[in-house]
Amino acid sequence: MTQPLKPGGLTGRCYCGAVALSFPAPPEKVSYCHCADCRRITGAPVAAFAAFNSDQVTISPDPGPGVQTTAGVKRWFCSTCGSPLAATFDYLPGQTYVPVGILDFAADLMPQMHSHAASALPWLCIADELPRHDSSARAALKTAEHPET
Repeated sequence: MTQPLKPGGLTGRCYCGAVALSFPAPPEKVSYCHCADCRRITGAPVAAFAAFNSDQVTISPDPGPGVQTTAGVKRWFCSTCGSPLAATFDYLPGQTYVPVGILDFAADLMPQMHSHAASALPWLCIADELPRHDSSARAALKTAEHPET
């Protein structure tokens, strides 16, 4: 991802503004996700997430231990308004996924692929030429900094 870094870094916030996010560097990857879990978490027919190096994600105040309802997946939410803040996946170590919609610079983050395209709702049409992965796209989501598993 070669997004220009804004002065002071990149930022985001939950719906009510109680939780702020900051990132000193642009995301490593940006992807649409069509899986049922992401649709339920976001309440949208398709989700878009930015993958950041976990060491470069600051969430303030600390959102606590997170919620794990699916093995290997941990998610964090604002305790005041319920906005989804971030997620980590055991099979993508070193990366933290942040919903694009809560980022102040969302207009600058063009997705690079579709994950779980086989689960896309049949009436949703996103006409682009991006690569479409029928399942998790985990190989495409890995980065040079995080090539494990």
